[in-house]
Amino acid sequence: MTIASFELNSSLKGHVVIVTANGHSKKQDLNIEIEKPTLILRAPPPLPLVPASVVSLCLPGWRQQNESASLAEVNSSISVPSVDGKWYKKFFAFAGLGFLVSVAYMDPGNWATDLAGGAAFGYTLLSVVMISNFTAIFLQYLALKLGVVANRDLAQACRDAYPNWVVYSLWIVMEIAIAATDLAEVIGTAVAMNLLFGIPLWAGVLITAMDTLFILMFGTKSFRSLEVLVFLLCLLIAGIFAYELAVVKPDWLKVAVGLVPRVEIVTHPDLLFNAIGILGATVMPHSLYLHSSIIQTRAYPRTKSGREMALRYGSWDSCISLMLAYVVNMSILILAAAAFHFGPKANTNVATISQAYKLLTPALGKEAARILFGVALLACGQNSTIIGTLAGQVVMEGFLQLHLKPWVRRLLTRSIAIIPAALVAALGGDTAAGRLLVLSQVILSFTLVFAVVPLIQFTSSRAKMGSFVNGWPTCIVATFIGIILSGLNIYLVVESIHFHQFGPAKGGAGPV
Repeated sequence: MTIASFELNSSLKGHVVIVTANGHSKKQDLNIEIEKPTLILRAPPPLPLVPASVVSLCLPGWRQQNESASLAEVNSSISVPSVDGKWYKKFFAFAGLGFLVSVAYMDPGNWATDLAGGAAFGYTLLSVVMISNFTAIFLQYLALKLGVVANRDLAQACRDAYPNWVVYSLWIVMEIAIAATDLAEVIGTAVAMNLLFGIPLWAGVLITAMDTLFILMFGTKSFRSLEVLVFLLCLLIAGIFAYELAVVKPDWLKVAVGLVPRVEIVTHPDLLFNAIGILGATVMPHSLYLHSSIIQTRAYPRTKSGREMALRYGSWDSCISLMLAYVVNMSILILAAAAFHFGPKANTNVATISQAYKLLTPALGKEAARILFGVALLACGQNSTIIGTLAGQVVMEGFLQLHLKPWVRRLLTRSIAIIPAALVAALGGDTAAGRLLVLSQVILSFTLVFAVVPLIQFTSSRAKMGSFVNGWPTCIVATFIGIILSGLNIYLVVESIHFHQFGPAKGGAGPV
């Protein structure tokens, strides 16, 4: 397709924008000089290709054309087959994005909440893990759809749709969420170093400041390499937990009963607190921002059929990856319940990450169990560090249009997390660090609604989404999820203020 414009003077002058089949465009200046009796066509060398996400037409619901691509250095950097290509080639072209998102659903914060829930309440909260996972799949689909259709990430969409005071407020909330996530990564990685190398927790917390070197080593220059690295770490984590389940041999009948939701989860204060923590650890607000951005790394045609292809195969990839995260989260809770709640030496108040390796001690011996669990925890912490850096970059660039190098971004958020983590680890030890880890996930649950509400609003607007707008069944489910999340978080705040503490009771009676 060729678009041309001319100004008629003594010669014809203008430019030609050529849009290729894969959705990219290039611009050429054009001069046509009239010399009797012939026409001479002169064209300079073509200019570089411009990403289609930058030049695509703006839907009428958006106030401004999005002139800055999300994660511009990798936007449309990975080629995909044509719409008519083989299905398996298209599937593998989109594969990998889901694993980047799923990392947020199996980070050290999930370990803490799942361990605490399994030790205190057995298999009761398995139903919460299941519901949270399917909620996550649904919300990640909406984030994926926003990125594909609008050619902008969730932060860029908020900047376009809301007044400045709302934009800056949302940015602050998301920075708090990312700092809470980083707090979980700091403590989790420090515990892993303690298990593997005997380093004290407070020293391990300080060492985690250096993991920016890890980000610098891989960066985001080769996005496929980053996806492969994360995929391999996810396989390592899943393999370790699969082996643990085979060794521990839980009562699978009780596990099945735990998948059925119970009323006491809502009525029992401690159960509800842990349930909200699991929800906050499973449905991560920053992963919604991330998913709406990284789907745009694929160079699918920015046409209706191209977007349909991206939605289809991106959704498959997301569902498969999040189901893997679901299995890991279930495994942690099941192992904690089997060892701490139903075990021969049951103790419902001692389940922390640093003690969890004891789950395998009867079968493997203390040393093997410690090393195996420590390696899995370290892999989770490093995976989460990579994803936290990417999500922070998306949030800061989208809300503020402020571009920082990834290692600078990591230093900022890591410095915020290190101070409280180091103090708590030094003064309160392992138990206090474990409670701080659970608290970080409750903070994430509280911030979740500030990502979900804009996401639902945008994807339910026909003016912003065109023919890809949410259907009425999707709108009903999305609205229900938004109301439930808001209600749970209001309850959490009221109860915590009433009992003067954000934290579960030691004796199981509720917040104290």
